[in-house]
Amino acid sequence: MDIVNLSTTVSFTTKDGSSIRELLSHRNSGIRNQSLAEATVPPGIKTLAHYHPSSEEIYYILSGQGTMFLAGAVQIVRPGDAIAIPPGQVHWIENTAAEDLVFLCCCAPGYEHHDTVMVD
Repeated sequence: MDIVNLSTTVSFTTKDGSSIRELLSHRNSGIRNQSLAEATVPPGIKTLAHYHPSSEEIYYILSGQGTMFLAGAVQIVRPGDAIAIPPGQVHWIENTAAEDLVFLCCCAPGYEHHDTVMVD
């Protein structure tokens, strides 16, 4: 049985500039086809535009407020919102509030740096 508590995870920065703490993935559990992480974007910061050729993602907003940019569309996001990000879709998220924007990020297949393509 694999149970990972958020308090025991180590934060790292992804290629898009967000700080994440990986909860479950092939690196720390029996999970092989997806990953789950908590991401944090500080106030006034946005992640860099990017896409994932292979992975689809789901963002689930836990706290804060932001603006989601996805394939040319723009929408305000807040706690309780779930965002579907298909493979190949350029996206980024911007924190527009005075507090951290915190969200869960589920990737299938699981997150890997090499599956992140930066866009100018």
